[in-house]
Amino acid sequence: MPYFRDADELYRYLGGLLAELNADPELGPRFRQANTIVQYRTTNPDAVITSKLIDGEPGQIDCGETTLEPQVTLTMEGDLAHRFWLGLVSPTVALARGEMHAAGPVAKILKLVPLARPGFARYVERLEAEGRDDLLAPLRERR
Repeated sequence: MPYFRDADELYRYLGGLLAELNADPELGPRFRQANTIVQYRTTNPDAVITSKLIDGEPGQIDCGETTLEPQVTLTMEGDLAHRFWLGLVSPTVALARGEMHAAGPVAKILKLVPLARPGFARYVERLEAEGRDDLLAPLRERR
């Protein structure tokens, strides 16, 4: 059974986290130094999150339909995206194993990976604050 019941739940947690990171006065500008538009496409559930990360411009996170044209597209299962934000997945390994597929300049994505690390703790805190122990199960399984 997938971690997220539907796209709305994925948008609530993953889209909400990206929006929070985008609005952060320290992290938002650092992410925008990537100078790209990234689209995350998930299956199970089917969902699309697009993130505008352009230096010197306001960030933008769109869940679902968007007018943004992605330069990089990452496709993966919703569970893989969830485990990434828990800090349990290396995108490099996931790409090599074929669990994650990338279109566009992958170097831009790999540049974002170190910037994402502060988001791991925030994601866990968000899930704990909402009492979503079910979504924290992969962390307990790793210990």
